[in-house]
Amino acid sequence: MSRKMIIVTSILLATGIILSACGSAVTPQSQTGAGASTPLPAGSVQVTGAGATFPLPVYSQWTYAYQYVDPSVVINYNGVGSGAGKTAILNNTVDFAGSDSLLNADQYTQGVDLQMYPMLAGAVVPVYNIAFQAVPTPAAGAAAVSLPKLILDRQSLVDIYDGKVTKWNDPEIVSLNPGLANFLPGTAITTVHRSDGSGTTEIFTKALTSFSPDWTAGGAQSVQWPGNGLGGKGNAGVAAAVINTPNSIGYVELAYAISNSMTYAQMVNKAGKTITANGASVEAAMTEFANSFTPQLTATIVDGTSDGAWPITGYTYIILHTSTMIDCVKAQKILEFLKWAQTDAGAQTAATNLGYSVLPDVVRTNVLAKLAQVTCNGQPVLMP
Repeated sequence: MSRKMIIVTSILLATGIILSACGSAVTPQSQTGAGASTPLPAGSVQVTGAGATFPLPVYSQWTYAYQYVDPSVVINYNGVGSGAGKTAILNNTVDFAGSDSLLNADQYTQGVDLQMYPMLAGAVVPVYNIAFQAVPTPAAGAAAVSLPKLILDRQSLVDIYDGKVTKWNDPEIVSLNPGLANFLPGTAITTVHRSDGSGTTEIFTKALTSFSPDWTAGGAQSVQWPGNGLGGKGNAGVAAAVINTPNSIGYVELAYAISNSMTYAQMVNKAGKTITANGASVEAAMTEFANSFTPQLTATIVDGTSDGAWPITGYTYIILHTSTMIDCVKAQKILEFLKWAQTDAGAQTAATNLGYSVLPDVVRTNVLAKLAQVTCNGQPVLMP
């Protein structure tokens, strides 16, 4: 068994997700005649999804665990980036897409019947790899010296990515970090960004746009980055670039920072409070913008004004065709999986343990109601 599979299995067992899944299992069926049904053979329904890397860690766990809920369906999700996921659903080469980036008006028109469904929210965090200087060497047998976490505010993060703050010991950074004043090096900062079309980039750059008028590159899944920073494909690529590049800074979804044991900065939010990215600070952002959804169930939740809100926060969405899916058995399997992910206690716990924030009840209710409106051959796919 691979190390990755051992880790996934261990986490799932620890959270009780498999036991919970088995308790809520449905009996897979196939219609064979009027009023008749028979169980589907194990693995007979193949479902393919692709898109955002932001939710890839939790989607990997969910699809693995769901085999214990409904053995008749195999769900494969490929983390290729939000841009590629949207392209795939528009071209009908996948059954569903994952995206942290919003569809535009032309894409809704091209896709005919596409709907976005928020699944989770998460924090995008500035991860850094600073070669701190003059750190005391601990005595033999003593613990290593622990430095405080880097603190950035909204303007300093913009100035770093704009190329106005170019060294770690710049007065703008030192003033926010008096406890690090003697340790921040006078070396150049290397910025790392996504090289692919990315919903994580859209969340990050929309935040920068809100933080300061000095950020003029815009907020989108791809932007023209100032300077000569490094690019990495996917959250994993950015994480790897930061880990391997001394004195660098990048942005990744919180689950990637946690899983790679990366150090990420605290942020001074719009309310002037120093905030750590975690479930509570993401939930504060969701709650603040709970009444801001469009009819497509999309909302921008960056740069909240509440004291506890993490300022770089976003939803991750599933994109589905709502009336043109032609394989009704497959459509049923997809919707049952999504409903399970939103209502099963084990599935929700697994997401929380990875650093995601599950939907508040008011948002989840809207998502389930929208899923219930999906039809195949004119008939509702999800039965009450």
